[in-house]
Amino acid sequence: MIGCGQNLTLSGVAVRFWRDEEGATAIEYGLIISLIFLAISAAIKGYTEETKSLYSEIQSNLES
Repeated sequence: MIGCGQNLTLSGVAVRFWRDEEGATAIEYGLIISLIFLAISAAIKGYTEETKSLYSEIQSNLES
């Protein structure tokens, strides 16, 4: 929040933006969450492929 007497010039706003680290934390959390999501997605895909082959084998055994 900009109070009385603070610099409202473009360079003052740019300097304040450059020093602000709150957004960096949010970006880091977003990256961590996206990596966790990718790991879970890969695990689920592997699980579904294993399950699919298992059910195909069971089906072929039942048909013969």
